[in-house]
Amino acid sequence: MLMGEYAHTIDAKGRIILPADFRAALGEHFVIIKGLDQCLFIYGENEWAILEQKLRQLPLTKPEARRLVRHFFSGARVLECDRQGRFLVPGNLRSFAKLEKDVVLTGVSNRVEVWSKAEWDRYIAMEDESTEEFAATLSDLGI
Repeated sequence: MLMGEYAHTIDAKGRIILPADFRAALGEHFVIIKGLDQCLFIYGENEWAILEQKLRQLPLTKPEARRLVRHFFSGARVLECDRQGRFLVPGNLRSFAKLEKDVVLTGVSNRVEVWSKAEWDRYIAMEDESTEEFAATLSDLGI
């Protein structure tokens, strides 16, 4: 299980340190994709295979399904860390997630999310404002 929040910086070459516990959980190779909410998702190979299979089963005839598949696959890359535990974020994905200097990596069960610190702070502020409304919907989700 991936969990926790880590603040890092992205270097001039576009590399970010992947925390050791995330490296251990993801494995030697992992997949980075455009995520949702203006962040990137990182999946270990096994979790990526599960998601990939589900995406393949979406009906090609539905525009929403084609759009979702394009979103996730168009920027997908298989990555690995160097000896210092850094991985290179491709330029198109850095642009998508607005990664410039300060970044936040969060463990979210089966994936890691990579956020620009500014976007993460905005998201958290918005989430804090709607906590009561969100909490009221938990029973609808079976929690």
